[in-house]
Amino acid sequence: MLNIGTVVLGAADVRRAADFWSQALRYVPRERETKDGWIVLEPAGGPGPALALGLSQTPVQEHPRVHLDLYAEDQAGEVERLVSLGAERVDWDLYPDDPDFVVLADTEGNRFCVIDLNHS
Repeated sequence: MLNIGTVVLGAADVRRAADFWSQALRYVPRERETKDGWIVLEPAGGPGPALALGLSQTPVQEHPRVHLDLYAEDQAGEVERLVSLGAERVDWDLYPDDPDFVVLADTEGNRFCVIDLNHS
């Protein structure tokens, strides 16, 4: 049996990305210092997949093949909170007519979605 243990994102500024995602997800670093351009963040409140941030100079993809979906009871509130932490709204050209998601980019430009769990 396999489980997702860690999702990995590239970052040119690992510390800045770690600060953003720590606040966004309420995660904590596994270790105090980054090691060789890597830091792993874990859920502060218990089990769940970790998020690793690794030093990368690869350009961000406009339409990434892999991204994070973050589920929210209060989508609008979470989008505003994430924007206040440094996320940016993405002018997404692939939205359907009645989307249940909002596309944002983190401080490194990595795209992710905030999914409205109350969308009908």
